[in-house]
Amino acid sequence: MSTSAYNYGSDQSGLIWGFLFGHERKAVAIDADAAAAWLPQADPAADEFLWLHFNLSNTASEKWMRDHAGIDEAFSQALHDGSRSTRVELGDSSLLAVVNDVLHDFSLDSADIATLWLQVSRRMVISTRRTPLKSIERLRQAVASGDTIRSSLELLIHLFRDQADVLVNIVRQATARVDKVEDNLLAGRLTERRADLGALRRVLVRLQRLLAPEPAALFRLLQRPPSWMSEPDLQELRQSTEEFSVVLNDMSSLQERIKLLQEEIAAQVNEENNRSLYVLTVVTVLALPINIIAGLLGMNVGGVPLAQDMHGFWIVVAIVVTFTLAVVGLLVHRQKRD
Repeated sequence: MSTSAYNYGSDQSGLIWGFLFGHERKAVAIDADAAAAWLPQADPAADEFLWLHFNLSNTASEKWMRDHAGIDEAFSQALHDGSRSTRVELGDSSLLAVVNDVLHDFSLDSADIATLWLQVSRRMVISTRRTPLKSIERLRQAVASGDTIRSSLELLIHLFRDQADVLVNIVRQATARVDKVEDNLLAGRLTERRADLGALRRVLVRLQRLLAPEPAALFRLLQRPPSWMSEPDLQELRQSTEEFSVVLNDMSSLQERIKLLQEEIAAQVNEENNRSLYVLTVVTVLALPINIIAGLLGMNVGGVPLAQDMHGFWIVVAIVVTFTLAVVGLLVHRQKRD
């Protein structure tokens, strides 16, 4: 077994990647040893901060964070807390963010979601996860490609916007699938089942429930921000949450659209069943005279009429045809009246 596989894609300390943001806003890749050396001698007045991303599947990650990063007790408890609600709240001396995100290989059929934990202070951002996630990978690619990040809070805001972009793509995929179902429904060649639409709707409900941030925690943060948080960062955080809310509203609208399609499909199926039942009833009613007469004449008893008449067969046929035409006329009359 290779060392990379043994450490779950991270180094021996559990670090997956690290970046140091300096005066020129250019991120420089940094390893765990360099980060441990930088943290004690970092200048509080300097315009620098560190981003360290850990893999919790590596048991060494928590020990390294406690020994070198000085994580808050609230953050340590959140790592083992059963609550998965998305929230951003003020901890002891930093921000605690619990973000639910889709997996890197997400699909609408599987809808796998995992949790990302972050501690954000003025000089350092620590992010941890157990499985590869899509939004945090987008953020890493943006940082590695040279995107300008002014502060640690802006890094969190960038993550929220990347997550909103991922959700937009999910909504687009779901919308394309719903559009196809709607087109088939209008064309009368419906092949999609209600159960498939129901599964898609459950996926969207689950995404909305887990990814929507808690409004109360966010409201408290925006009303009483920490002293190191600047006003432009607060404004951008407010805007990013509003953008996120727009995406969630689009998801709610798509859920309602799927619900209407399910009702339309159910109505169409019921209509087809009613039509089939009506045709079956008409056939049964038309066959009723001949069945009754055949049952009467088929009884093996004495006194059966027309048994000795040479024209008896044709007389019975005439009677059956007459009764059948009478029933047909009655049904046509009632159909026109309805």
